[in-house]
This record gives sequence, structure tokens and C-alpha cells, in this order.
Amino acid sequence: MAKRPCHSSSENPNLPSCFSQMDHVLLSFLSLADSSPPVSLDLSFDRLLDSTPSDADQALLIDRAQVSVPSSSVPPIAPLVNVFSMLDSQSLCHAAATCWMFNKCAMDPLCYENIDLTTVVPKVNNAVVYTVIQRAGKSFRSLKLGIVPGPTSSPGSCEPLVYIFQNSVDVSSFSWNEKKTRQGKESLILTRTCLYPLSVDNGTAGALLRRLHLYNIERLDNTSLCMALAACRSLLDLEIVGLHVELRQTLMSVSSNCHLIERLFFESSKTGRDDSLKSLTCVDIVNNCPNLSSLSLRGFKIHDYKVRILVSGFRKLKYADFSTSYSITGTFLRNLGSVSGGNLLEVLILRDCMHLKEVEVARFLTAIIDGDFKFLQHLDISNREGLASEGDWYQRSYNSSIIPLQQVLEVRPNICLLAEFTSDGCDLNSEVSLPSQLSSHTSDGSLLMIREQLQ
Repeated sequence: MAKRPCHSSSENPNLPSCFSQMDHVLLSFLSLADSSPPVSLDLSFDRLLDSTPSDADQALLIDRAQVSVPSSSVPPIAPLVNVFSMLDSQSLCHAAATCWMFNKCAMDPLCYENIDLTTVVPKVNNAVVYTVIQRAGKSFRSLKLGIVPGPTSSPGSCEPLVYIFQNSVDVSSFSWNEKKTRQGKESLILTRTCLYPLSVDNGTAGALLRRLHLYNIERLDNTSLCMALAACRSLLDLEIVGLHVELRQTLMSVSSNCHLIERLFFESSKTGRDDSLKSLTCVDIVNNCPNLSSLSLRGFKIHDYKVRILVSGFRKLKYADFSTSYSITGTFLRNLGSVSGGNLLEVLILRDCMHLKEVEVARFLTAIIDGDFKFLQHLDISNREGLASEGDWYQRSYNSSIIPLQQVLEVRPNICLLAEFTSDGCDLNSEVSLPSQLSSHTSDGSLLMIREQLQ
């Protein structure tokens, strides 16, 4: 006897008893193939995702869909995840809202290995920070957070974005309309507990962190920062700009917890007013953080003998930046080339140090001529107010006759020597230039690179 053709359940409710529930679902779906308007599986699946209450339930639904659909019709996830992992955090969020496949890729922990939540105006709150760190899981390695002045390159440029931190951003200057959100929504302001996710679960997330950059978070205080650093025992790179935190307490916390640190960049939010650093703190961080190779302490009131402890103590130090430091006169440079720490310096930046003395700069350059500091490649002694005279720092020198610039360039023609004192500059031939590898560490003002071309 010939078998009867199958019909939809609406046309023929007497289907064979052997039909399973899945058979009925498939038959119902096929009966809609010629409907008007046509059925879109993607749209239906997106609606199901939108109706799902939590991220975990959404992930479960996506996993079930992938198991049910033949692998030949589903794009491979792994290559997409590799691409998504290269996106910045904001682009990742936009991609996640595109379709269920992109959402699946955007939920992969690898996409959150390097989290960048920096913005030009306040757009991020504590809940966002917690969510993305949780999504990162064991892949978590880097966190950038806070308010930045903005990139130096325009959107679409092939050059990497370089953020300049010559002056801290005053977040209080933003209007209330920029800070508040739509009625009923949580405020988009980071509070003092924004780094709390690093410390939860016995510091599980903090222990994974290698790089932490914090910019102009006005509510973050000493206690909150030190609590976060206590969890970051594998931290290699710490950058702090515009936070209302004390230098001494921060360095003490780094010294106690971050023994592997290699780079420390700290710019004061109160230029010339933080004189909290003690000699004992300098000794402790030198002894406890032996791998430090890059040190920037900008805008602090640090005396020469403390600077000398730091520069001469770190055995691997290659980069030192004390720009806009208030109390430095330059005496720490004396005989610095004879100690193992200072003699390894490749970059030294003393830009706009108000009390930097002309005579100390002259002694330092003479030491270079005599053969010290063989590894030094970049030196910045520029000062908008000129250099201080020996007897009275109120007397300023703008075109020194005792500083042997010409002789240094004759002995070390490959050194990059920056000596901008006024708009008129020095008498030597000069050209405006800035090595690209140093652009992220220097100010955005024009720089005079004095490089005499010897005949």
C-alpha cells in the first residue's frame, strides 16, 4: 500500500503516531516557508536572545543553536574570536549588538584580555568595569580606565593613538548634562570602588593583571588604590595620571605588593605640592622592585637626594622622567655615571624643572664628554622659564655660555639633545623633531632637537 504524503498539522491533524515532538516542530517550520512575509530565522533567533534574561542564558541558547545547526552552515567561531580580540572595548560592545553570531564571539574571554574603558567624557560606571572583568575570566591581563584628553591622531589614521598627559583633566569642569544619564539609569561616573573587582574572590582578577592605567578618576582615593594594588602581585606596568592620591602611599603599596613591576609612570594632579615622599620609601621600592627599567615621577616636589636614591639604586633603569618636578636642582647628577644604576640610562627627561641649575647641567654634559653615560640616547633639559643661576634661582639663564652643547654633539653625534629655553631657542642649528618611540612620554609642546651635522 502506498504511503500518504505528509501534510502540515493544520491541514491534516491525523499525523502518524510515530512522529516525535521534533518532527512536529520541523513540519511546522517547513509549512511557513511560503508564508508572506517570509520567515527570517536570524530575526527570530535575535528576538529569542533579546527575551533571554541574562548573559548566561543567552550563551546557553547560542550553544544549543550551534549544536543543532549543521557545522557546514555555521561560520567557524575561533577565527572570528581572534579578530574580535583585536577590537577596542567600545567597538566590541557595538559588534556584540549586531547579531547572535557576533554576540557569541564578543562574549569570549579572549576578547577581554586587554580592556580599554578610557573615554573623553564620563561614559563608564562601576557596573561596566565589573561586567567586563568578569567576562575576561582567566584571560584578564590589562585594564585602562578613566578620562583622557583625547587622541593626538584623527580617526581613520593608520598611526597608533598616542595619549598626551601634559596636564591632568579637571573632571569637575564637565557639565552636569555630560555627567548625568537618562532618567532611571545608573550614573556614568566611576566612584572610589571602581577597582573593587580586582580584589574580590581573594584577588583572583587582580592576580592576573599585568598592566593597569588609570586616568583622572576624581573619586579614587588612597585607600581604594592601595587595596587594588594589594591584589595586583603580578603587575608589570602601572600608569597613574591625575588621581588625587599621595605619592608616598602609592609607592609604599607598589613596594609591598608589585615586586615584578617594570614600568611606573605617575603624574601628579597637584603639580609641585605633593612632597610626601620619604627617603625610606625610596630605599624600600629600590630593594623590593629590582626589575624596574622605566620610572616617571612628574610634577612632584622631590629633592635631589631622593631622586639619586632612585636613579642610582635601580640596577636596570633605562628611562627616567622627572619633568615639572619642583625641587630638583640637578645635584643628583653629580658622579651619577660612576654608579651602576645611573650609568645605564638611555633616556633622561628633566623638562620644565623650575629649580634646575645651569651649573649642574654644565657639569653633567661635561661628564658625558668625558665618557660617562655611554648608553644615553635622549636628554631633555628644556625649560620655558630658563635655567636657574648658581647663586639665586630667581635669576634665569636662557642662552647659557657655560653649557657645552656643541662639544657634546661633537663627541656624541647620535645623541638626541633637547634644549628649548625660549621661543628664540639656542644659537646652534636646530630642527623640530620628536622620535616616535618617545612620543608617548613627552609633552605636546614643540621640541627643539639640537643635532649639529658635522662636516
